Amino acid sequence: MLNEIDLSRADLNLLVLFETVLDEGNVGRAAERLNLSASAVSHGLGRLRRLLNDPLFLKTPKGVVPTERAKELAAPIGDILARVRSVISTAEPFDPARSRRRFTIGTADGFSVFLPPLLDEIARNAPGIDLVVRHMQMETALSDLDGRLIDLAIAPFYELPARFAAQMLYEEEFVVAARSGHSFLKEPTIENYCRMQHLLVAPRGDPSGVVDELLESRGLSRRVALAVPNFMLALDLLTKTELVCVLPKRFVEMHAERYAVATAKLPLDLGVSSIKAAVPKAALMDAGLVWLLDVLGRTG
Repeated sequence: MLNEIDLSRADLNLLVLFETVLDEGNVGRAAERLNLSASAVSHGLGRLRRLLNDPLFLKTPKGVVPTERAKELAAPIGDILARVRSVISTAEPFDPARSRRRFTIGTADGFSVFLPPLLDEIARNAPGIDLVVRHMQMETALSDLDGRLIDLAIAPFYELPARFAAQMLYEEEFVVAARSGHSFLKEPTIENYCRMQHLLVAPRGDPSGVVDELLESRGLSRRVALAVPNFMLALDLLTKTELVCVLPKRFVEMHAERYAVATAKLPLDLGVSSIKAAVPKAALMDAGLVWLLDVLGRTG
């Protein structure tokens, strides 16, 4: 922690410099992004090193790499800057056409169908806005929002604590996906489904999921031959194997042109999932986030 003497010497711009050098991994590129000279960035890093009593960045042939101390400081410094930017954004009108904001969205790749229309809207009406999409698990979504690690979370939320607000984006159903021409697609019965070898998307490596619970309730089971951490890897593997996998329908359709994968109705009732964008209610004072939620609601 900084003591009172250190705070008297502290400069918020040094934290912005730290964030930019960490992001770019190169002093020259950081200088260009900040519209500073390389010597000014080096001088600022020197001040920050003395302030925090650590080298922070070590030179390599390709640029700089953070020290362990810098890695530890990355999250709290990012949080400080996010809070400062949020305060400033509420003090002046938000103009998407002129804004240089960067928003961080937490989601899983299976629910990334919002990205193409959102990027199209940004390109047309808010060309200075940048996005960071961060992989997020449902178990950590709310804590990530509380900790300001992300600006908003996109996932199939059902019930949210009162401190959160949500914007409905779209409804999603799950289907059985397999390579085009797969035998299951011709006879998508529950019996045939249980006879297949299955691919499961399991970010935490769990060998079973909701589908297995439903099957067990009916006295049935399936063999999960392979579990992988994300949806894109699952989609790629389906084209090269005889495995079948339960995937979000809109996600499969979005990538249909790139992968020779077809779908069939899942012979189990998983219902329809409501994909929502969630933010802390306190963040609704941020005009930029309100704009982003509105765009997602219109384009989702």
